[in-house]
Amino acid sequence: MSCVRGSLITISAPSGAGKTSLVNKLIAADNHLHVSVSHTTRAIRPGETDGVNYHFVQQAEFDQMVADNSFLEYATVFGNSYGTSKLWVNEQLELGFDVILEIDWQGAQQAHQWLQSKQDANGIGIFILPPSLQALYARLTQRGQDGDDVIAARMAAAVDEMSHFEQADFLVINDDFAVALADLEAIIQASRLRLSRQKQRYDALVQSLLAAKG
Repeated sequence: MSCVRGSLITISAPSGAGKTSLVNKLIAADNHLHVSVSHTTRAIRPGETDGVNYHFVQQAEFDQMVADNSFLEYATVFGNSYGTSKLWVNEQLELGFDVILEIDWQGAQQAHQWLQSKQDANGIGIFILPPSLQALYARLTQRGQDGDDVIAARMAAAVDEMSHFEQADFLVINDDFAVALADLEAIIQASRLRLSRQKQRYDALVQSLLAAKG
């Protein structure tokens, strides 16, 4: 069995849809799945760790990374900059790991455009939706981190984000957490069984099985 380049998995969702909690469960249960740690200029929040949740950098450093073409995608969200390291993602894919990007719809587009330039590229896009706007609002307010004005802005942004769900390959509704997690696991496993990846992975086996043909 040969080493096969990993797959880039973009997971998009409105803030409060439970994306991060689901991704954390996926990563904990799968040694071949890594999540990209983005660079950001926003302030670190209580309970967060630099290098684990994000790489927290100053705006000047972020701008220099943009100038150096270090990001495969970057964007400004709610006044803060976020970017995904091109070098780190590519290294992980070449080692055979599947890499998850928690990202908005625009970032997902940029990531897949970058992926198309790579040899043996594999990628899928997943979108997660909440079961209702009421559930989304409840999840945002339960965090206790933002004021009413910020929550209102996040709700407005959420509606815009959700309008782009059709640009993904798969859609998951996070109503029941366990069901949504099982759906994500099934999608990732199915992506690993794609014919293109299996042909590379089992090239020697296929050749031996077909050796007697003709």
